[in-house]
Amino acid sequence: MLRHNISDEDYAKLLAFRTGLRKFLRWSEQRAEQLGITPAQHQLLLAIRGHPEKSGPTIGELADYLVSQHHSVGGLVQRAVEAGLVERHDDPNDRRVSRVRLTRAGEDALEQLSVLHLEELSRMASEMSGLWENLKIDPQYHHGRII
Repeated sequence: MLRHNISDEDYAKLLAFRTGLRKFLRWSEQRAEQLGITPAQHQLLLAIRGHPEKSGPTIGELADYLVSQHHSVGGLVQRAVEAGLVERHDDPNDRRVSRVRLTRAGEDALEQLSVLHLEELSRMASEMSGLWENLKIDPQYHHGRII
């Protein structure tokens, strides 16, 4: 088995980074739940608002953003429609395609969460940025594979 020269400090940084990510994700889930939406709905709202086309993303594009299956995202969108957070509409250029947009309630919820998230990320930046200072990447690795 090929051994790598990974230092104790490298392991400590990886642990701190993964712990920081998990704490942020848990914090994020709690903020969404306090607002009365699920963490998945929050991610859906962000994927819709962050999409570059004003007509909104398709279910397939949302599935890519959410790293999920098309049918699962279709169900998530339907539940968000029922909650009044999003609406579906036909693509103006292709009636076979359905696009998704935020409702006013969805926009309001996302804006509230985004303000909190940007503040939290700003707070975390000083803690996390030190984790990649002096980071040395082993040249044997390329995109997670040994070459």
